[in-house]
Amino acid sequence: MSSETETPPPSRRLFVLLPLLVFLGLAGLFLSQLLSGRDVSEVPSALIGLPAPQTNLPALEGANLPGLDSRAFAGKVTLVNVFASWCAPCREEHPVLLALAQDKRFVMAALNYKDQRENARRFLGDLGNPFQAIGVDEAGRTAIDWGVYGVPETFVIGKDGKIAYKHVGPLTPESARDLLLPQINKALAVPG
Repeated sequence: MSSETETPPPSRRLFVLLPLLVFLGLAGLFLSQLLSGRDVSEVPSALIGLPAPQTNLPALEGANLPGLDSRAFAGKVTLVNVFASWCAPCREEHPVLLALAQDKRFVMAALNYKDQRENARRFLGDLGNPFQAIGVDEAGRTAIDWGVYGVPETFVIGKDGKIAYKHVGPLTPESARDLLLPQINKALAVPG
């Protein structure tokens, strides 16, 4: 019996180092993402630059407004906000939508997502109604066509009827000022 330690075969050494190599590779990948300056919370939309989905949703009864009809987007910059009365972040963003509604350069429309009509009317009655059109999507099928991940989401539709921008999550005064309004201004500047 030898008192010398045996050197493990090369394949065993590689097996021992493999977890360390995988960890270092993943750490490098995450570090490069962090240092890239890209907003990792931003969810890209495959619909940016494409025509807004053909939509013809019925109006919210009792709101005295038209439903959501994509034909109405033609020639106007339109914000389409996806909301529901049961959505807590929708309640948080609502004052921002009311402030945006003061800007008459664009139309504000809503897609009421998987909501009970009475609850949606009460929500808007209690908090105020910033919208000029409200379409009811009880089954949520139209939201799927729009690529909605959850509520709230806000879309900027250009004068050409194409989706110019998508904001996922509740709008804050900062995100409205720094992200949404520049996209609206960009869409307004396009001749049409």
